[in-house]
Order: sequence, then structure tokens, then C-alpha cells
Amino acid sequence: MSLFRKKNVEHMLQASAKGAGLKKTLGALDLTFLGVGAIIGTGIFVLTGTGAVQAGPALMLAFIIAAVACCFAALAYAEFASTIPVAGSIYTYSYATLGELVAWIIGWDLMLEYGLATSAVSVGWSGYLQSLLSGFGVSLPAVLTAAPGAVPGTFTLFNLPAFLVMMVITALLSIGVRESTRINNIMVAIKVTVVLLVIAVGVFHVTPANWHPFMPHGWDGVFGAAAVMFFAFIGFDSVSSAAEEVKNPKRDLPVGIIASLIVCAVLYVAVAAVVTGIVPWQQFAGIAHPVSYALQVAGQKWVAGFIDLGAVLGMLTVILVMSYGQTRIIFAMSRDGLLPAKLSKVHPRFATPFFTTWLVGIFFGLIGALVPLNVLAELINIGTLAAFSMVSIAVLVLRRTHPDLPRAFRCPGVPVVPILAVASCLFLMLNLAWITWVAFVVWLVIGLAIYFLYSRRHSRLAHHPHEH
Repeated sequence: MSLFRKKNVEHMLQASAKGAGLKKTLGALDLTFLGVGAIIGTGIFVLTGTGAVQAGPALMLAFIIAAVACCFAALAYAEFASTIPVAGSIYTYSYATLGELVAWIIGWDLMLEYGLATSAVSVGWSGYLQSLLSGFGVSLPAVLTAAPGAVPGTFTLFNLPAFLVMMVITALLSIGVRESTRINNIMVAIKVTVVLLVIAVGVFHVTPANWHPFMPHGWDGVFGAAAVMFFAFIGFDSVSSAAEEVKNPKRDLPVGIIASLIVCAVLYVAVAAVVTGIVPWQQFAGIAHPVSYALQVAGQKWVAGFIDLGAVLGMLTVILVMSYGQTRIIFAMSRDGLLPAKLSKVHPRFATPFFTTWLVGIFFGLIGALVPLNVLAELINIGTLAAFSMVSIAVLVLRRTHPDLPRAFRCPGVPVVPILAVASCLFLMLNLAWITWVAFVVWLVIGLAIYFLYSRRHSRLAHHPHEH
């Protein structure tokens, strides 16, 4: 039964109260900005075109379906984050409720999600930056603009802008969280302003006739688009990975998680309505910058330039928050002995996991620079949907095993809401391509091999049974 040994929730809360070297500096507004910073990025600036081709104007519905699935999971997240405010997000929650093996699988899963998300977004960022620079007549040598084989008919070797942006963000994160969130808050404000500008200017160029037929590919198109658009909402979960650095986690974490999700859902539906109202949905095929393209078609080239700038800043914040979430999960897994101890060392001056931050930054920076990332959105989605299902199950388990644990926020409608969360996540997973499932299984097999060869023997719980 050692595979399912669980952490003692009371011990976790005591350790968190004493503090394990991470500074408590974040408030509810910081967390909401952190969430919005993670959510608004590639999803709205790049994937809107893909979604429009798949669902037509019903892209608005696809966004709502994806948001509802996220919302069910977010309510479960909020209960956990406010009850067990410990670094490591869903990995830590599952360790306390579902046992070590499940916690390891989820942690391994999240490493893939956050890591590949930063790589994918760095490539999207590179594309928008090059588009912005070309407006000023500046262009990089072709060989340094993309990964090998990423551009048909062009010899490319290394995506230099993608790698450099990862290095800058890594340097920022290694210096300190407080400094990073200040910069994040400024960039999020600019990004939200750009999205509001798109809605305010675009609404005057909408032709309602473009919304007919509303659902050209029927419900299949809508559900398929919702499974991909789910990527556009990933990020609210990274708010909970900041738990140990929050001043008042019991109040601020639920506010940050749910507020960021609601703000983004409203903005997404409005943008989807505007872009499909300006441009007939068929014309988005192969367009990598659908939002600025829609305003170019509307004759608003000055706004299109602002959107390119907003996208460049917007994606920066996504890389920042995803990298942050990933380093904190590795930190928590290392502290539990499931990964080498070096990965949870805190820098004496900066009070951050310095070594881990650089290791992760360089590794996923190189993936972004060397691998064409056209299938990443689906790969990231399947890992996240699996993790969201687990957290919803874990809420039900914790209610049964620790009914008297103080909960600052309680997920409403238990057991119905967590069950709906699992059902909607599984439904979206079934709408992903089969090759995505194959890649996911391969990643899980590698993770299980590491667990049985290293982590199980080195686990703190194996050597300190009193922490059970």
C-alpha cells in the first residue's frame, strides 16, 4: 500500500504556517492579475482563427463550453487552495487525498503542461515580434527565425527570439516573485486594454450577415473547437501554485482563481463575436494573427499595430506565469523527496528556487527554439484536462476523509459540481486527436519508470512515516 501513502494534512498546514523559505508577498489583486496574465495570450491571439475555421461564428459557444468546464474545476481548485495553501498546486492536494502514486502522475503531468506551454507561447511570441519588427523594416536572418523544418521551403535552424525571451523571463523569475508580479501587473493592464480596444473599435465594423450560418459544422465543430479553445483558459490553475507566497490565502486564492476566469471568459466571447462578425469564418484558414487580421480587413491598420504589440506583451505574461507555476511544482516534488533535493534549494539572497528556475528555463527554451510546435495545444490540453479531473475527484475524497477540516471556501453543489467537472473534462479529452493520446501515454510511461526506479525509494514519507 506504500503506493497510496498520503501526506498528513495537519502536518502540511503546520509546515506552511512556519514558512519554508518562500516570502508571503501576494494579495487578491496580484493573484487576479497573475491569473489573467496566464490566461490571455496564445489562446485569444493565435487560436481564435483555428477555432473560427472549426466552429464558424459558433466559436462564441465553444468558448462558453470551455469556460463552463473550467469553471466547475475552478470551484474545486478554490476549495483546495483555500483549505491547503501549500506550494505545488494540485500535486500537493492529491498527495493529501489520493496518495503518492496519483500525486506523482499529476505532478509529472503538470511539468509537461506548464513546460510545453512556455515553449509553445515563446514560439507564438517570436512570430508576433517578427511581424511587429517587419512593420519597421527590420528582419532577422531566416536561419534564426524558426525551428528546423518549421517553415516549408525555408532553411531554418534555431528560433532565436523564442530562446531569448525564455532567458529574459527566467532571469526575472530567479531574482524574485515580488519583482516579477509588479512587471506582470503592468503588462496585464496593457494587454487587457488592447483586448478592450479590439472590442470597442471592431464592434462598429461587424456585419451580422457573417454570423449566418451560425453553426456551419454543427455541434461536432463546436465541441471540437471547445476542446482546442480549452487551451485559451489554461492558467487560472497556476494561481493556486502561488499558495505559499500569499498573504491571506484563505480569502485571496478563491477570489483570484474565480475572478480571473470570469474576466477572461467575458473578453473571449466578445472578441470571438467581433472577429467572426468582421471577417467571414472561412477566411481565417492559415491565419496566424487572426485578431489583428480582422482589424486590417476592417481598415483599422493603426489598431492592428497595437494588437501586435499587445500580443507580444500578452504572451510575455503567459510565459512568466507558466514558468513560475512549473518551478513551484518541481520545488514541492523535490521537497517531498520524489525528485533530487537540489531542485528545492532556495537562494539565500533572492529566496527563490534559483537552480530549478534556470534548469527549467534553459531546457524548455531549447525545446521552443528547436522543435516546431504545431501540435502542442492539444498535448498541453490533454495533460491539463486529466489533472482537472483528478482535482475534482480529490475534493470529494477530502470531504469524506477530513469532513471537519476548516474550509474558507466550499465548492458549492458537492457532489454534483465535481462530478460535472470530471464529466466535462473527459468529454473534451475524447474530442482530441488520437495521436495526442499516444503522446500522452508515452509521457506517462516515462514518468512511471522514474517513480518506480527513483522516487518511491527516496520519498520523504518512506523515511518519515510520522508525516502520513
